[in-house]
Amino acid sequence: MNNVIVIGAGLAGLSAACHLTGLGHHVTVLEREDIPGGRSGRLQQDGFTFDTGPSVLTMRDLISNAFAAVGTRMDEVLPMHRLDPAYRANFADGSTIYVRYGREAMRDEINRTCGSVDAAAFDDFVEWVRRLYLVEMPHFIDKNFDSPLGLLSSPKAAAQMVKLGGFGRLGPAIRKRFRDPRLHRLFSFQALYAGLSPESALALYAVITYMDSIEGVWFPEGGMHAIPSALAAACEKAGADFRYSETVTEILRRSDNGGVAGVRLAGGETVTADAVVCTLDLPVAYERLLPDLKTPAKVKRGKYSPSAVVWHVGVKGVPKPEVAHHNIHFGHEWAGAFDALLDRKQLMPDPSRLVTIPSLDDPTAAPAGCSTLFVLEPVPNLSADIDWRKETSPMRDRLHAFLDREGYPSEIVTEEIVTPLDWQAQGMQQGTPFSLAHTFAQTGPFRPANTEKQVPGMFFAGSGTVPGVGVPMVLVSGKLAAQRVDSYLPGRQ
Repeated sequence: MNNVIVIGAGLAGLSAACHLTGLGHHVTVLEREDIPGGRSGRLQQDGFTFDTGPSVLTMRDLISNAFAAVGTRMDEVLPMHRLDPAYRANFADGSTIYVRYGREAMRDEINRTCGSVDAAAFDDFVEWVRRLYLVEMPHFIDKNFDSPLGLLSSPKAAAQMVKLGGFGRLGPAIRKRFRDPRLHRLFSFQALYAGLSPESALALYAVITYMDSIEGVWFPEGGMHAIPSALAAACEKAGADFRYSETVTEILRRSDNGGVAGVRLAGGETVTADAVVCTLDLPVAYERLLPDLKTPAKVKRGKYSPSAVVWHVGVKGVPKPEVAHHNIHFGHEWAGAFDALLDRKQLMPDPSRLVTIPSLDDPTAAPAGCSTLFVLEPVPNLSADIDWRKETSPMRDRLHAFLDREGYPSEIVTEEIVTPLDWQAQGMQQGTPFSLAHTFAQTGPFRPANTEKQVPGMFFAGSGTVPGVGVPMVLVSGKLAAQRVDSYLPGRQ
């Protein structure tokens, strides 16, 4: 049995640990915090419980696969339900569109709000994004590439992607299908998850729209942090060792070939290993753990996504009946807002915001008669000329005024605001939790590799490497890293 260390018990590390354990390796997970979760953490304050990481869960089959690797049925340890509506979209003209689960329900909603022509177009749109997903997932997402030439291994899939228009631009592809500009926003805002505007994002990123607007959005019983908690418990039950409050400070190297020999912890202890999967943000991993190596150019000089301010706020009162679990508020501005955020690196003059209310579906998240809110506004990363020591308080006041204006309960009991400086302090390059943007040059086989060839046995998982950003992608990332380790170890001398 080979010994493998996984650095970090976030979703990528937990996925890697589950798949490695299932493959028969002995896994030790080293996590600097005292609980699993990484970016998908938990904050408990004044009787309120906040999920501090991702708030939207899609493609739950990828979580199920990780559980299955260690012989656990997900439904038995992580009950969840589908959110319907997945979103309530609020527009600056005062109108509302609900993103409903199921083709017929969403077609009816579009017919009610946008008219019969766009409702009829919805069926073709669903077929288009479904076909994109079926081509992308096995050939371009759930796959390890050794070089860009790996794209040539699936010429039929590449030809299908071209035929589907996947290498065109997302914004025009959506506009071509729908008349109502509200639908243009509703089915293309997901480009921001990839760190891009709809006008510059490849149309293949409509796959993100497919994941949440078509396949549906889920919410686990007990909140989003229940996911890493259940994965860690299942993996530990299957034989993995978990050590919390342990910070790795050094990768130990073999004297013969410079390969992995183990790690050194902050207290001086060494832990031996035949391979290491590191889930730190890649620039931080190279700077702290591989200082003798030159950081790859793709990592050091890559284009990083915008960041976000997240305001966790516990309030007295509960929302009005029409409020959903996830609520998107689109500003008047669209192209201009993206131009400010991505090109000029300024705060959006008329920002769009996301308000998530976990307490609607998890009564334990807030005291009786109260609500737990997660308010997110996209902002530039730390490459922008914004002093967050001065800007945080005005931002908080604007968000508070926004909640009050939009009719949410706004009498504050407790709060915590997270800015790009806080993301940076957590080890995220340029203060963004969304890592490298998904430009063409940072997508698929062009994204930083999940191996370090100069250090045999060193592998990476997480949003900075393949396949990319988001809960589904980092779960796949962990599985791909596990496959790399498994291929490496049997031939090790």
